[in-house]
Amino acid sequence: MDHNVFDDPRITAIGLLFEASAGLSARFAAQFEEHGLSPVEFEVLMRLTRSPGHQLRMTDLAAQTSLSTSGVTRVVDRMERDGLLRRRACPSDRRSSYAVVTAAGLARLDETLPGHLQIIEQWFTGQLDPAALDSLLDGLRRVRDAVHPGATAGSTDPAPAHVPSAAGC
Repeated sequence: MDHNVFDDPRITAIGLLFEASAGLSARFAAQFEEHGLSPVEFEVLMRLTRSPGHQLRMTDLAAQTSLSTSGVTRVVDRMERDGLLRRRACPSDRRSSYAVVTAAGLARLDETLPGHLQIIEQWFTGQLDPAALDSLLDGLRRVRDAVHPGATAGSTDPAPAHVPSAAGC
């Protein structure tokens, strides 16, 4: 085997990405725990809050996260019991339902976000000048879109939240 392969910049790039991700994830998890959230619960709340009407179809939520459809169901069940989310049936398709953030879910995010943003600034974005951050964001979006094309599923608002269309369900 060619020993130069061990110095391949592709190996270095993915290694640095994993190391940075693991370090940030550990800092985030500790901060989320202070607010009674798991990392996946925080991700679900953020995905829903950043979506039109603070809601997504369960299948779109699964596509946007690292969870399977059954995994999303379990997380939403738990978060619904905790009052952070509620389910809303799709009136035109009984097989489909939405996960919707509640006022309590929004309040939990309001409590959690200041510390989360502080960690992001201190350990991630604050390490980069504006041009480097723009380049990184562009590159990460291209990679994300290539490896996870469903990551933005349901993120656009085809109809007003109060009048769901059949296509939206």
